[in-house]
Amino acid sequence: MSNSTLTAGTDTTAGWTRHVEDAPVAIAARHGLIAVAGAGGTAWILDARDGNPVATVTLPGGLLAADFSADGAHLALAGPAGHALWRREDGRFLVFETGTWSNAVRWSSGHGAATAADAPRLAIASGRRASVVDADGAQLWQIDPCPSTVTDVRWLRTGRRLAVAAYSGVYCYERHAGAPVAEYRYLGSHLHLAVDPAEKWLCSGNQDASIHIWRVRDGADLTMSGYPDKISRLAFEDTGRYLASDGAPDITVWDFSGKGPEGTRPRMLRAHETVTALAWRPGSEAILASSGVEGLLAVWRAASGRPGGRHRPAFEYEHAQPIAALAWSGPDLLVSAERSGTIRARSYPVS
Repeated sequence: MSNSTLTAGTDTTAGWTRHVEDAPVAIAARHGLIAVAGAGGTAWILDARDGNPVATVTLPGGLLAADFSADGAHLALAGPAGHALWRREDGRFLVFETGTWSNAVRWSSGHGAATAADAPRLAIASGRRASVVDADGAQLWQIDPCPSTVTDVRWLRTGRRLAVAAYSGVYCYERHAGAPVAEYRYLGSHLHLAVDPAEKWLCSGNQDASIHIWRVRDGADLTMSGYPDKISRLAFEDTGRYLASDGAPDITVWDFSGKGPEGTRPRMLRAHETVTALAWRPGSEAILASSGVEGLLAVWRAASGRPGGRHRPAFEYEHAQPIAALAWSGPDLLVSAERSGTIRARSYPVS
């Protein structure tokens, strides 16, 4: 939708509102910018302070995912027909129409360092392969085909090792090695990956309604099963202590302190009919935002209360439409995207 527009609105409960003429599928936020990816292929890049547009770009064929580099200098977009790169400095926009379904993009944690080894690099999940490119889109390396479609990718070792989810396990790759250098096996379809900040734990959310967890250093593993639905959302908060997941009307929050969650019970956060998005607030306070198909946005003090108990939100906001995506722009601004195209930013106190 190259002719899509963005209009201003008012909402007394929000810092600002905007409307986009598309159904949002993802939000990315970094360093004062917010990118809203629409299903039709247009991404709106907004100023986090007031929601005013900075740029509008389009990837033909639609969008599925968006991710900013750690320094906020580059935005990656992915969709059914390929991927694209936008550069903040001068607005350069590169489109790569590969004809291959690209469903995940992840920047490494590099901050534009002078050495090539530490520069930010982008992993792209495309069909049965994952490719790694630099900030200009030049391919650095590509893995051999996986047993099935690559569903997610995550970086390890500060961008020197790539974890790739496909059927039957998670496979790790390094540059100049098309074959995996490490494998974490679990029979089934892996939908989403999460790695804690210290890279001690590697977790996959699965089609068989389970979470599988491996200890990175030695592959020791365990399975959290018994969910009523598939696990398609997993997220660690900044300290790495808590992991939030969907898979039920309740959100589960597992405690990874000490020796990990084995033998423990999660906190159960109840507010939604079906969870549509999860987003941890940056920082160490374990504050989680969630949304559901019923249009409720909830903010939780996820570490409060006893493990095994069911808890209620600290704050609730009712929306007229289901919420498709959430993102925090720093610790004080929570941005939500309704499926109708309404984008809302709410101020949240730091203390």
